[in-house]
This record gives sequence, structure tokens and C-alpha cells, in this order.
Amino acid sequence: NAEIERRNHVEAVLKHDIAERRPAQRALADSERRFRLLVQGVTDYAIFMPDTAGRVTNWNTGAQRIHQYAADEIVGEHFGRFYTEEERQRGEPTRALQVAAYEGKYRAEAWQVRRDDTVFWASFVIEAIRDEIGDLIGYAKITRDITERREAQLALERAQEQLAQSQKMEALGQLTGS
Repeated sequence: NAEIERRNHVEAVLKHDIAERRPAQRALADSERRFRLLVQGVTDYAIFMPDTAGRVTNWNTGAQRIHQYAADEIVGEHFGRFYTEEERQRGEPTRALQVAAYEGKYRAEAWQVRRDDTVFWASFVIEAIRDEIGDLIGYAKITRDITERREAQLALERAQEQLAQSQKMEALGQLTGS
């Protein structure tokens, strides 16, 4: 009888524990689903995760739009393919990961390469992702195509230079005229 009572007690405790865990598991699954939908829904930013070796482990819709690779084409490939040939030869992808691992974050603006080998001016950040005990488990890379903004800024700078040159010429003309 004592054994049956202990078993019944253990069974009741287990049922109670399972009943308490189910809502928490559902809430966690819902939270993960919402997070995936959020990341996948972002289309103005390429968001993906390279592993510690730099191989792409996941890929959002924005990354597909900006870099022009479908997820099944790029997952497992090294993220260095988004750098120009010159930067790859200089070891820039590896250096970026090393800086991110050491400092926690790496920010840059540089040319990036699309699937069709066209380039675009990108602003990007690479952040080190660490587990609960602080071990590096990978990176998050967030990229934005800012080509239009850069071109507008360069055009403005050229216009300002032309205006300054024009003002110099006008001042010189007034000086020589008097």
C-alpha cells in the first residue's frame, strides 16, 4: 500500500509538472514562431547567421532580395562570397569575423557583391553570438543596400565643390575687374 501511495504521489506530481510545462512550451514555440516571422518579414535588410567558420546557416527574405540568392543556394556557403575579390584576397571576411569575435561587433561600409556579380554600397554590422556560458557559437550579419544614399551624397559633394569653384571664379573676376 505504501508503494502504491508513493507511485500515485509521483504520478500526481508528474501530471502537475507536465500540466505546468505545456503552457510554457506553447509560449516558447509561439515566441520562436513570431521571431522567425519578424526576421523573415524584414526585406530592407539582409539578415543571416554565419557559423564560427563563416558558413551561412540561415537566410532571410531581405538577404534573398539584396544578395539575390535563394536560401537553398547559399546556406552552407562561406559569407566571404559577398566581398569583392580584392577584399577576399586581403582576408577582409576573416578579419571582420575576428574583430567581431574579439570586440563583439564589427561595423563597416563597403562594396558588396550580388549573385550576378554586380556590386552595391552596403552598410553592415557583424555581431558575435555567444551561448549562455559565453562561448562563440556564430555571428549575425545585417546588411543594408545604401547605394542610392551614397550616390546622392557624392552628387551633393560634387555640387558643393562646383559651387565653391564658381564662387572663387566670381570673386577673382570681381577682384580683377576692380
